[in-house]
Amino acid sequence: MAIYLYLDRDTFVHRLHPTVKVVALFVMFWSVYWVDNPIALLPLGIFMLWVAQVTGSWRNFYRYRWYFLILIFTTTIVWMFFYRRGTPLINLPFIHVSRASLVFGLGRGIKLSELLAASVLFLSTTRVEEFTVGLAKLGVSYRVGFAISLAFRLVPLFIDSAMTIVDAQKLRGYDFDHGRLFERMRRYVTVVIPVFMAALRRANNMAMALEARGFGLRNRPTTLIEYPVVGADVLAAATLFVIGAGYFLIYYTGYGGIAIK
Repeated sequence: MAIYLYLDRDTFVHRLHPTVKVVALFVMFWSVYWVDNPIALLPLGIFMLWVAQVTGSWRNFYRYRWYFLILIFTTTIVWMFFYRRGTPLINLPFIHVSRASLVFGLGRGIKLSELLAASVLFLSTTRVEEFTVGLAKLGVSYRVGFAISLAFRLVPLFIDSAMTIVDAQKLRGYDFDHGRLFERMRRYVTVVIPVFMAALRRANNMAMALEARGFGLRNRPTTLIEYPVVGADVLAAATLFVIGAGYFLIYYTGYGGIAIK
C-alpha cells in the first residue's frame, strides 16, 4: 500500500517552480472560500479535473473516491438540519428541506470536496523538498517552513510504522479482522503503544540529526537543487491570478451566493 501521494511524472505541472505550486494551492483555497453556489463552483472543479488528467493523478483521486462522496452526501444532509431558510418542501421539527437548503448543502459539500481535491493535486505533483523551498521563497521563515513540511514527512512514516506493527502482530497469530466493529477497534488499541514509542524514537533521532547538521544557525540554508523561473511559471502565475480575481469578482457581484426563495 502506497503511503505517499507524490507521483513522479514529467508534466509541465510537475516542472513548475515550487513557489508557483504553493501559490496555486492558496488560490484554489481562496477561490473556493468566496463562493457558495454549486454552479459557480463547477468551473473550478472542471479545471482541477483537467489538471488531474494532465498530471496523471487519477490514481490518488480513486484512492479517496469515498471521501469525496461522503463529504458531498453528509454535508448536504447535515445542512438540512441547520439551514432553515426558503420555502419548505418538507418541514419537520428536526429537518427543513427546501430548495435553498439543498442548494446550500450541496454547495458546502462541493466546497469541501474541492478543497480536498486541491490538496490531493498539490501532494501528487509536489515533493516535500519543493514545498519547503516554495515557502522560503514566499518569505516564510525557514524554521516555520521546515516545521510545516515535517508533518508531510512524519505522518506517512507513522502510518508505515503502524502497518508494519499490524503485519507483525498478524504473523504472531493476532486477529484484527474478525468480530464486530467495536471488537476490531479495541484490538487495534494494542498497536497504539508501539507506534507511540516508535514516534518518540524517530523524534529523538531526528532531533540529534538536525543538531548534528547545525539546524538553527544564523547562516542562510542552501538547497541542493536550484529552481529557475521560466516562461511556464509566469504563464501559470498569470492564470492563477485571473482565477483568484475572477472568483472574488463572482463573490463581490453576488453571483456566488444562494438565492433564497
